Amino acid sequence: MKKIEAIIQPFKLEPVKEALHKISIQGMTVTEVKGFGRQKGIREVYRGMEYQVDFLPKVKVEVVVPDEKAQAVVEAIIEKARTGRIGDGKIFVYPVAEVIRIRTGETGEDAV
Repeated sequence: MKKIEAIIQPFKLEPVKEALHKISIQGMTVTEVKGFGRQKGIREVYRGMEYQVDFLPKVKVEVVVPDEKAQAVVEAIIEKARTGRIGDGKIFVYPVAEVIRIRTGETGEDAV
């Protein structure tokens, strides 16, 4: 199994969610996060004062899938989250040793 973590722009969450639903991904975890990379924040003006916003709002989407679905998930996220501009985000893919559903005690792919 693989855990796929994607840091994306907040306005891309709905298209990514719909794309994952179309390839039969039934569960995901979404967290509002802040961060920066090459984008290095933005300058904003508020009441005539200019200030630097270092940490930009992003969304982290986490999905655990069987190995054979991992590439399809990554491709779906890339297709729907890409704008072609700096700040589109990153995708991380990790191996998952075990999954256990707390309610039933199911393990492995049955627990996902």
